[in-house]
Amino acid sequence: MSIRIAALILVVLFFSGYAWKNWFVSACVSVLLLAAVQHPDFPAKMGGIQGLNPWNFLILNVFLSWLRNRGEEGLIWDMPSGVQWLLIGYIIIIVVGVVRWIPQSDEEFPLGSIISEDIINTLKWILPGLILFDGCRTRERMLIALMTILGLYLLLAVQVVRWMPLSSATGSGADFATRASKIIQNEIGYNRVTLSNVLAGASWAALVFTIVVNTQWQRLMVLGAAGIIALGQSLTGGRTGYVTWGFVGLVLSLMRWRKLLPIIPIVVVALGIALPGIRERMLQGFVSNSGNIVQKTDEYEVTSGRNIAWPAVIEEIKKSPLFGYGKEAMVSTGIRDQLMSQYGESFPHPHQAYLEILLDNGVLGFLIIIPFYLAVLWRSFQLVLVREDPLVCAVGCTAFALVLALMVGAMGGQTFYPREGAVGMWAAIGLMLRVSMEWNRYREQDSQFFGVGEEEQWRILESDAGHAHSASELRC
Repeated sequence: MSIRIAALILVVLFFSGYAWKNWFVSACVSVLLLAAVQHPDFPAKMGGIQGLNPWNFLILNVFLSWLRNRGEEGLIWDMPSGVQWLLIGYIIIIVVGVVRWIPQSDEEFPLGSIISEDIINTLKWILPGLILFDGCRTRERMLIALMTILGLYLLLAVQVVRWMPLSSATGSGADFATRASKIIQNEIGYNRVTLSNVLAGASWAALVFTIVVNTQWQRLMVLGAAGIIALGQSLTGGRTGYVTWGFVGLVLSLMRWRKLLPIIPIVVVALGIALPGIRERMLQGFVSNSGNIVQKTDEYEVTSGRNIAWPAVIEEIKKSPLFGYGKEAMVSTGIRDQLMSQYGESFPHPHQAYLEILLDNGVLGFLIIIPFYLAVLWRSFQLVLVREDPLVCAVGCTAFALVLALMVGAMGGQTFYPREGAVGMWAAIGLMLRVSMEWNRYREQDSQFFGVGEEEQWRILESDAGHAHSASELRC
């Protein structure tokens, strides 16, 4: 056992014990730990027990401590009923889809593995979001949790920058993509396409966090962090991630920050000039390999083979449009093997999350899962427009950027099944729902916001905004 793994286990054991004293702090640590859980050296089990890895052990202690102590802390579960019912339906669809798949599975997918990986290990990624929703009922906790989420993405981006130096993007686009795929998977453990997508939303969320800090050096630090996340995203070589980054930035700029509009073309042009590998990766399939003049469009290269997978998936969806075929329908319906036989390409996933939901769970599942994300987007959108309190806006923006990034990236890949790469998003959703509930009560019922009345609230805002804004300006 290496020294760093031993140190990691000691940290996990410490915060697992500390969770019984302060579950909130340990919950935040569990989110940060997601930056390392996919690393090849991260222990897959402890004591030879399958599924008992350090992260599972930590989140289990956090969960049990939260259940035991929330009553003593006077916490009452008050998630908005509409979102709550959609979330319950979401979970039911996942479980039912797995149960339907079990009779069709073969020795490739043992029953124990299906229950462990596709039910328990899928639903556990939602837990941090639910716990933070219930526990973040003060401004201090909300700020710490928000910084934790952004810290997770910063740690991931730092690893990308470390293992993918700028020199790696100075060659051809094909070499750059191949190197990124191999190195990021081997050294960080996450799929580069997944990282590209989550960092696309996170970079804008980090940039907006500048409205929360109140000194110039803090703003410079936040801007630096946002820049590192954006750089890390660009070095993943994920083309869908590039489109997602531009789209999320454009939407946020049009919604609230028009001054950010010039940033998008400036960054794109600067990266294209300084790092030709990124430019070629963006244009792969549209231009010839011999120059910058557009000679032809290669549909297969442009879509990364999706043009042969999607028609087969759509035809299968038409055969069972209402209920689908259950989890892993690409395998159970034979589409994966068919595409491998015909084209020599492996497609265990449709490379389109919307098609995956329709194939696995039909229109019924689609009409439960997608409305959940639309409801989250709507509530986040309302908070993004809040001008009275920067923290409210920043929380809303973080959730909005991360969820929108998933929904845009889902058009070219990703998945709506919860997984480790989405934990930061689920945590942001939990924070956003808490802020949304508290802010609506504060505005509509003349109640307290995070435990303080209006006069105290404006004193806090004036103190937080300091030199940048006055309380009267924040009211506008």
